[in-house]
Amino acid sequence: MAASGMVIIGGGLTGGTAAKTLRAEGYTGPVTVVCAEDRGPYQRPPLSKELLLGKAEESVVDVAPQAWYGEQDVQLVLGDSVVSLDPAEHELTLAGGGTLGYEKVLLATGARPRRIPLSGAELDGVMTFRTLEDSLRLRELLHDGGRRVVMVGSGWIGMELAAAAATYGNEVTLLGLEEIPLAAAIGPEIGAFFRRVHESHGVRFRLPASAARLEGRDGHVTTVVTDSGENIPADLVILAVGVVPDTGLAETAGLNLRNGILVDSGLHTSAPDVFAAGDVANALHPFTGEHHRSEHWSNALNGGKVAAKSMLGQDVSLDVLPYFYTDQFELSLEYSGFGGLATSSEPVIRGSVGEEGFLAFWLRDSAVVAGMNVNVHRVQKPVKALINGRVPVDPARLADPDVPLEDLLPSE
Repeated sequence: MAASGMVIIGGGLTGGTAAKTLRAEGYTGPVTVVCAEDRGPYQRPPLSKELLLGKAEESVVDVAPQAWYGEQDVQLVLGDSVVSLDPAEHELTLAGGGTLGYEKVLLATGARPRRIPLSGAELDGVMTFRTLEDSLRLRELLHDGGRRVVMVGSGWIGMELAAAAATYGNEVTLLGLEEIPLAAAIGPEIGAFFRRVHESHGVRFRLPASAARLEGRDGHVTTVVTDSGENIPADLVILAVGVVPDTGLAETAGLNLRNGILVDSGLHTSAPDVFAAGDVANALHPFTGEHHRSEHWSNALNGGKVAAKSMLGQDVSLDVLPYFYTDQFELSLEYSGFGGLATSSEPVIRGSVGEEGFLAFWLRDSAVVAGMNVNVHRVQKPVKALINGRVPVDPARLADPDVPLEDLLPSE
C-alpha cells in the first residue's frame, strides 16, 4: 500500500485545483491524484469551444503545466481508476490492482455522458462528447467540412457542437425534445433567438424530435430515423443528451446520495475524511439553504479550492454563485445564478433581444436570482452583486438601459 496523505480521485478541473490549493495552503504531506485518462488534470470548457475550433493549442485545457506536478511533489496515477473505497479502513483499491491508503480523500469523479437506448448506437460514426480525446477526434472529423452531421440534443453542449460543426462547413441537423432549444434554461424568447442565429448559419432544427434508431451500411452510420419516421442522412451522429453524476464508487462505499453525492457546504460527505466536489457533488448552498448540483466550470474550480481547504481542517463553505459561459458563432453569453430558482419566472430583458447585445434577469419574490448577458461585456460584477444583494428591485428600472445596474444595488 502506498503512503497515506491526501488522495484526489478524478483528473478534471476540480481534482487539479484541489491539488494546487493543498500546496498553496502549505500542506507538505503526500498528495496523489488518480486520473482515469493517460494525462494530468484538465478542464472541459475549451473542449467544445476554442480547442474544438482550432483556436488554441491542447495545453489550453491544462489545470497546471505538466511539470508542476513533479516540481510540487504531487504524484499522478495515470490511466487507472479507483474501484472501491473503504471509509472504515481509509483504503482505496485501484482497477490496476494496487491499493492506496489515505488520510483524507476527495471524490472528484465528475459525470459521464447519459446513454439512451438507441438501436444502431454501436455503429462507426456515432459518438458522445466528454473527454479531450473526444474533442480532438471530433475536430479531425469536422475540420474539412462537407459532412452530414446530426446532433441529438439541444442543450448547451449540443448547441455549441452544432455551431462548431457548421463553422467548419458541415451540414448540421439538430434534434431535441424541446419545441425551442434552450427554452428550459433561458426561456422561449431567448431560446428562439439562439435558434434564429444558428439557422442563419445553416443549422437545421427538428424540434421536438428524437432519434428512434440509427441505420448504417458496412458498419458505419448512414441514417437517423426520427420518432416521426423522417430519415435524416448522416455521416456523423453526436449524442449530446446530458450527463449523469459518476456516483458508482460513492454508492459502493455507502455514502449518502441524492442527485449526486450529498455534501454539506464544506463539501463533507456522510463518511468521515471523505469529501466530494465538482459535477458529482450535490452541495448545500448557504445562499438558498438548499442543495444544488452544478455541472459548470465555476463550480468545479471553486469546489476544488473549498474541498482542499476543508480537507486541511479549515472552516470554509462553497458559497460562490453558480456561473457558466458559452460561445456560439458570434454570440458570447455569461450566466450567473440559480437556474432552478429562475425556471418559474419570465425574464426581465434589458435592451432588445438581438445580436447587438442584451441582458436578462430572473426574479423570485422581486429579488434577482439569476442574470445573463449576451454580447455585453464586463457586467458580471454588478449582475452578481444584484443577486447577492437579495433585495427587491423594480422590474421597470431593471429593464431600463439608462439606469446603471449599480444604482439598483442595496445601499451600504
